[in-house]
Amino acid sequence: MLGWELPPHNSGGLGVACYHMSKALALKGAKIDFVVPYTAAHPGIDFMKIHSATVLSPLERYGLGAYDSSKVIEKPLSKADMNDLKDMRGVQKRYIKFVEQLVKRNKPDVIHAHDWLTMEAGIRAKELTNAPLVVHVHATEFDRSGSNSGNPLVHEIEYQGLIMADRIVAVSNITKNIIVEKYGIPADKVEVVHNAIDVSSFDDGYQYDYSTYKYLEALKNEGYTIVTTVTRFTIQKGLANFVRGAALACQKYDKLVFLLAGDGEQRDELIALASSLGISDKVFFTGFVRGKQWRDAYSVGDVFVMSSVSEPFGLTALEAAHHGNALVISKQSGVGEVLHSIFRYDFWDENMLADQLIGIATSQALKNSLQRDVMYEYDRISWHDVADKLMQIYNSTKQGVK
Repeated sequence: MLGWELPPHNSGGLGVACYHMSKALALKGAKIDFVVPYTAAHPGIDFMKIHSATVLSPLERYGLGAYDSSKVIEKPLSKADMNDLKDMRGVQKRYIKFVEQLVKRNKPDVIHAHDWLTMEAGIRAKELTNAPLVVHVHATEFDRSGSNSGNPLVHEIEYQGLIMADRIVAVSNITKNIIVEKYGIPADKVEVVHNAIDVSSFDDGYQYDYSTYKYLEALKNEGYTIVTTVTRFTIQKGLANFVRGAALACQKYDKLVFLLAGDGEQRDELIALASSLGISDKVFFTGFVRGKQWRDAYSVGDVFVMSSVSEPFGLTALEAAHHGNALVISKQSGVGEVLHSIFRYDFWDENMLADQLIGIATSQALKNSLQRDVMYEYDRISWHDVADKLMQIYNSTKQGVK
């Protein structure tokens, strides 16, 4: 298994998905060697062996900007210096070198590489071992750029990885369609395996502290509805449209406030936008959250919005549902393929978003119904089912069956 992060050193949903996926696979009997590009302890992970490809700390690895490829990927691998761990390409080259040595010592039955960050290492491992390569696509460069543009070098890496893969796993039909239509990959080579949620992982003694968001709780007592989002502040997430939709909603209905939990390069832009639209007193920015702060951001909310321009899946929606939120999800988000008791809108349709938020805020019966019914839906989604599908894919690729 080739990945870029694992909890507690994750910056997004990729690490969470890899953790729960690997844990479920281990319970099915898989023996997993998981390679990460940094060195750190991973308390609580005793179901697989974690290998550190470099001496980077998680913070240094995060500083490379793995999810903002337009700023960090500028050179082909052949020109990268693997001793330069301040450069993303240098880190990836060192990562590949580590994987080369690992597979020579311990030949894998299957190589499972997650996203463009590890595709080159996956290809190299396949070359050395002739083991089948499964490429797992959690997001493409088309998603990250929010358009048909993006970094040409990353597009090339993704294309090579998809071509060389024996089997491709996409986290949604939205992602599969991008792989087929944008990269020209045969549809029968791509298997859709939706992400899931492990409800038991939230049973860790957490209790929401009402004093964390004391002001917001006071507003709730006065009849305000709290609308939240937990995400990276990047163009992919459609947050400028979200803030404009929030302003439209506030023009028609005053008792709405918005909590934006997260950070990213658009932070200052979004703060300025809220101010220019006259809703700076209605929009609260937490900064980056994890652990208890992350859970509290969900718990304070009544409604969770996923406003993404292109969201392959969207684990945060499942997490928000678990914490009692009604969901408003853009039609460009894959999680909408497994949930139905939700409101959906096109990410650009700010008027529709505003109307949906007002509808939920002004109807207690509607809000209660959305909050209750979506919990029944996500409760049926299991990482054990994901592991079963992956084991079938592993066995079929080992046997040469497509």
